[in-house]
Amino acid sequence: MKAAIVVFPGTNRERDMAIALRGVTGQAPVMVWHRDTALPAGVDLVVLPGGFSYGDYLRCGAMAAHAPIMTAIREYANRGGHILGVCNGFQILTEAQLLPGALLRNAALRFLSQDCFLRVERDDTPFTRHWAKGDVFRTPMAHGDGNYIAEAETIRALEDSGRVAFRYVAENGRMDAGDPQINPNGSMNAIAGVFSENLRICGMMPHPEDLVDPLMGGEDGKPLFTGLVEALVG
Repeated sequence: MKAAIVVFPGTNRERDMAIALRGVTGQAPVMVWHRDTALPAGVDLVVLPGGFSYGDYLRCGAMAAHAPIMTAIREYANRGGHILGVCNGFQILTEAQLLPGALLRNAALRFLSQDCFLRVERDDTPFTRHWAKGDVFRTPMAHGDGNYIAEAETIRALEDSGRVAFRYVAENGRMDAGDPQINPNGSMNAIAGVFSENLRICGMMPHPEDLVDPLMGGEDGKPLFTGLVEALVG
């Protein structure tokens, strides 16, 4: 699988993402600079990693959404390409209107750096095929603006069409969107990640790339990347 990681000024998770991808593909992903105007030929997956693109001025991801490389990414998306956006990458995808909704300040108005638990809401996508529906896994979060919000009609459409990818839950899988211990950033319906209509774009706030090796404290996030390799290469 040939993957490309997009780097903006302020991106700081590209190396973590590269480690995760190299671990399952056996080859280093290509780093693409925000000023580039084209993606490498033959790319199977484009990743927008976490960080603070352009210093998070205006809104998180707002400036990055208008970077030169985003024209190529929109064209790639229109051709049915697969895109993963994590944390700031998720924010960029919403600002670019490649995914619905927006990420606002956390409900407690403070930066959150802690582990959380996510529940897999469907298992028939390239991003989730190595889990079973209802599986719960641990993953780190590190963000100040991860409070997912959208108009009621959009939330209803996401729920009805099965486009919620991951949800914040307790370790035993219980969901309570009003409990800050379970849904720490206050996201509507405890939504931690969503899919595009064609299920080929996935955005999520927590960082699965930070748990892909026992030396990192666990491999809870590895199924996302192994599933992508099987789906996009096999």
